[in-house]
Amino acid sequence: MKELIYVFIGGGLGSLVRFILGKWVNAFHNASFPFGTFTINVIACFVLGFVIGLADQKQLLSPVARLFWAVGFCGGFSTFSAFSSETVTLFQQGQNSTMLLYILLSVVVCMTATFGGLFVAERF
Repeated sequence: MKELIYVFIGGGLGSLVRFILGKWVNAFHNASFPFGTFTINVIACFVLGFVIGLADQKQLLSPVARLFWAVGFCGGFSTFSAFSSETVTLFQQGQNSTMLLYILLSVVVCMTATFGGLFVAERF
């Protein structure tokens, strides 16, 4: 039961940070590219890699702290459903080049960020 509470609190905090950061990032541009979601997902992937590295590689985080950060916070913070929705919207608007760029950048940059987080955690 304690684990559920940690995941619940982490998820709520992650969602709040996602909402605030998304609004802030989107306020800086008026482009069709979904910069808010992209930025959030890249940060979430880096944090996830860092947390996994600290918990699994370095064993500096307890299993409960790993659940709070990896499952709760990163789960609430990252937003694959928004990525999917924005991709469909770009397709429906005929912005195929932007859509493909968004998909490619999201996969490549997010995977790189996850490995980057692991890399930083290993040297922490």
